[in-house]
Amino acid sequence: MNAHRVEHSWDETVALFERRGLPESSYENLYEESYDVHTGPVVIEGDLDLDTVGSSGAGVVVDGDLTVEGSIVNVDDGCPASVVLGDLRAANVYLEGDAKLLVLGSVTVDAFIGSMTDKLVMIHGDLRAGVTVLSGEFSPDLVGGTLHGAVVAPAYLDLAQDVDPAAVLVPEVLRADGEDDPRGFDAPRVHGGRLLSRIVKGLPVVLG
Repeated sequence: MNAHRVEHSWDETVALFERRGLPESSYENLYEESYDVHTGPVVIEGDLDLDTVGSSGAGVVVDGDLTVEGSIVNVDDGCPASVVLGDLRAANVYLEGDAKLLVLGSVTVDAFIGSMTDKLVMIHGDLRAGVTVLSGEFSPDLVGGTLHGAVVAPAYLDLAQDVDPAAVLVPEVLRADGEDDPRGFDAPRVHGGRLLSRIVKGLPVVLG
């Protein structure tokens, strides 16, 4: 991420969490291994692949704000943990695999997308998104502040809103009547494959 990387033991990582006020309930289920710690603010040009982040294996900690000029993407299982001890800004966040994302501050994105259930996603501040798309029983474990923006999600999720997906998402990511979705998205009318493809290509998925 940047040149100011220091590998911390688990005890040193916990001590940093305690100094910054990250509750134990957020990190108690992380692997008790060493973590790459980067001093913020950190700016990443392009996308951030959570499946490959960090050199220590267990994950990475940004001690400050993190800005990703592209999108944050996780599609595989076994994802290293990513902890941001400040605010997180990105074009989009797309979480589909075994995501472990902890943010002490707020998250600001165009689209926040989550699918499947094997995850640890906790945002202690606000989630400010043009649209949040949820599928496969995915819901953040915590949004400590306010969730801003429209939510497209199946009715069984608590965060679901009565929102027409065509009013907030570009037509290219919507399913036609009777069309199957190979990624198994059950968010109303959303085609997960085309949604991911546009995000990876750096194309907008939110109207306006």
